[in-house]
Amino acid sequence: MIIKDIFFELSLRNIRLNFLRSLLAAIGIVIGVVAITSIGIMGANMTLSVTAQLSESGNIIMISPDSGGGGGSGPGSSSSSSDDDEYIDDSQLRDIEKISGAENLVVALYSESDSISVGGKDGRATIYGLDTSVIPELVDVAEGSYPVSSSGVVVGPTLAERYDLKVGSRIKVGDEDEGQSTVKVNGILEEKGMSMDLNSDNAILADEKWFTSFYGGEGEYDQVNVVAADIDNIDALEDEIDRQLNYREDEVSIQDSGSMLERISESLGTITSFMTAIGAISLLVAAVSIFNVMMMSVTERIKEIGILRSIGTKRREIRRMFLYESLLLGIIGSLIGAVMSFIGGYTLTFGMIGTTDYFFMPESMIYIPVGIVIGVLVCVLSGIYPAWRASNLDPIEALRAE
Repeated sequence: MIIKDIFFELSLRNIRLNFLRSLLAAIGIVIGVVAITSIGIMGANMTLSVTAQLSESGNIIMISPDSGGGGGSGPGSSSSSSDDDEYIDDSQLRDIEKISGAENLVVALYSESDSISVGGKDGRATIYGLDTSVIPELVDVAEGSYPVSSSGVVVGPTLAERYDLKVGSRIKVGDEDEGQSTVKVNGILEEKGMSMDLNSDNAILADEKWFTSFYGGEGEYDQVNVVAADIDNIDALEDEIDRQLNYREDEVSIQDSGSMLERISESLGTITSFMTAIGAISLLVAAVSIFNVMMMSVTERIKEIGILRSIGTKRREIRRMFLYESLLLGIIGSLIGAVMSFIGGYTLTFGMIGTTDYFFMPESMIYIPVGIVIGVLVCVLSGIYPAWRASNLDPIEALRAE
């Protein structure tokens, strides 16, 4: 135990004697740990945030025209239909309502991305047309009321903020050259966040009668959502809709938030892993720096090694002395990196996601100890060869060194 303490003290002394060089090497580890840990924390928070938002709509089935050529079509399709004139027609909607039953809410949607103008400020927005009686079932109003006339609309909070919309504001919809229609803002919605069924935060929700009178295409729906009263019945509902509507050929595409959530989570995980791998490059650079510092330490201490070997110090004890040095550099650099990662991860998460509600969750915090372990491990691995070389120096040749 005394021998171990002596070699630890020798390692600590060498770090103090070459403080600047050791500091620069440790900074490399700090940067590497901060890079991989902060990116990991941000990725975890992004995944948790998206998961929480999509889970709120986990009981919704989304039905859209199949891109393979199924779904209703006809010569009178409106501009709101896709380029292939794909839509869900009234006959398919009745089948969906029959399958869903009275206990499940069926919402048929028209949608269009169109130009808007508010007080001379131009832009674009998504416009949904739907039965206004179901709007209270889907979204909440933060200010004002739900639509009270066919030309009344409710708008999302993001859109309202961007165009400074208030209750009573008027919005011109459509291109000036192709004809415009003016709608009145009856209410501003509460923020809903990311959703796969109805992205209302940056949209205009209008009466379906106004929508079809302006765009045409009555009875040609872009999407039908089924809000299941019991989330446990979603799979059975999906299977029955698929069986009845796609029994000859694929006419509709059926998805639920759960399957989309899984795909989005996988994509976010892949992106996070890729970004973390880029951050890990800085750790490789730090490993080279640690290796260089340790090799220089061996070269400068050849005579000291010769003296230690001549008084009976064993090779494994020489190796341990240099491994202690690389371990100390790793621990110091990794701990400093962990503290900076906590601060940097919090700042990065707030800046990129806009919320830190999930920052202290275990899925997020786990990246800090992981970063510390990786940083220390990189340092120790970088010190193995220099330690081995030092332990294998010939004692006589080492004593002759100047």
